[in-house]
Amino acid sequence: MVTSSTRFVSQLTRDTLALILAGGKGTRLCELTQIQAKPALNFGGKFRVIDFPLSNCVNSGIRQIGVMTQYRPHTLIRHLAAGWSHLNRDLGEFVELLPASQHSTADWYEGTANATYQNIEFIRDHNPKYVAVLSGDHVYKMDYADMLAHHAQSGADMTVSCIEVPLEDAAGTFGVMCVDKDNHITDFHEKPEHPCPLKERPGYTLASMGNYVFNTDFLIKHLLADAANPESEHDFGKDIIPALIKDNQVDAFRFKDCENNSQPYWRDIGTLDSFWQANMDLIAVTPQLNIYDDNWPIWTHQKQRAPAKFVFNDDGRRGYALDSAVASGCIISGAMVNKSLISTDVHVHSYSSVEESVILPKVDIGRHVTIYRAIVDEGCKIPEGMTIGVNKELDKQRGFRISEQGITLVTKEMLNKDAAVGGQLPDGALRLISA
Repeated sequence: MVTSSTRFVSQLTRDTLALILAGGKGTRLCELTQIQAKPALNFGGKFRVIDFPLSNCVNSGIRQIGVMTQYRPHTLIRHLAAGWSHLNRDLGEFVELLPASQHSTADWYEGTANATYQNIEFIRDHNPKYVAVLSGDHVYKMDYADMLAHHAQSGADMTVSCIEVPLEDAAGTFGVMCVDKDNHITDFHEKPEHPCPLKERPGYTLASMGNYVFNTDFLIKHLLADAANPESEHDFGKDIIPALIKDNQVDAFRFKDCENNSQPYWRDIGTLDSFWQANMDLIAVTPQLNIYDDNWPIWTHQKQRAPAKFVFNDDGRRGYALDSAVASGCIISGAMVNKSLISTDVHVHSYSSVEESVILPKVDIGRHVTIYRAIVDEGCKIPEGMTIGVNKELDKQRGFRISEQGITLVTKEMLNKDAAVGGQLPDGALRLISA
């Protein structure tokens, strides 16, 4: 019997268990992740960040998925329960929540390797041939079957997915690797200040995407060894990979577009600036990340909402949006939206303008408001006449956060604090009395 390449790949994906690391705090996102984990963040108008690796799994044919949660998981758990419970367990398909079980230890997850180690029994129960350990907080589309096929064909014990990034972008930010002519990893450093450059592409280095494929027995063996090492920080990048590359075959899988060998879209949305930029990337005429692709849909959950509505067409009071993405449930009422991403259930009232901004769900923007180059967090109620992003000093005095690239972040808590010290309150809001 001749096995086709399609059959080969489908068999690989059926023999794979995916474990998604979704417990990160996302501290560089500041107040955006005060009440929820980074993978739970709203993104792209209607999605959550976790939807991207989950959709990649399902679209790749990997239907056995565990999501390892820890930091402030309530929002994430609620989203997964509502939007990702449709897989058919009778066919061996599932998305299962894996909080720190504390079965083998009394500790919470202490690193990416420790999180996987604490789920060894889950891995053994399902007995896959391969385990894919995936980051839960990056935005991209990737067919994991390609990496699995590379891993199986190369005979590697472990495979690390990677992208080519400029040296200055990788320094102090990503795990980077040096490889030989066969893409075997010869050296690996976690967030070095001076990454090793690529010989064939000066000025660039190979950066880890935080996605790994292991032969299952190999993974379990080395997780047990790492857990017994008191000197280890129990992290794949800091401990596991550097320890493995000397005596085992650890390969780099270069994430490339197979049709033109170009670098596909991949973003770590770990800072306010990168989060803002990744959202803004979606409003390009031809966005690098195509979320309109029926062949590779990004699955999510959202309530059934009415279409976006634009009302009033009077001089000086016209409801419209240009070069923008506006999600369902929104009402743009006699206001202007330009080069912005407006998430679900946002109401922009008359005579207001929103430019180059990311507005997260359920925001109410009062009349005569000006918002420029800002991120407005979920549920904010912007009072009439307020300006955001126009006067940075005024924004700082109000307690708003200004990013390195000048993006203004506004949250409900910041608005309440501003009101408490005499700022203008939305209609109906209670003024806080300071002690």
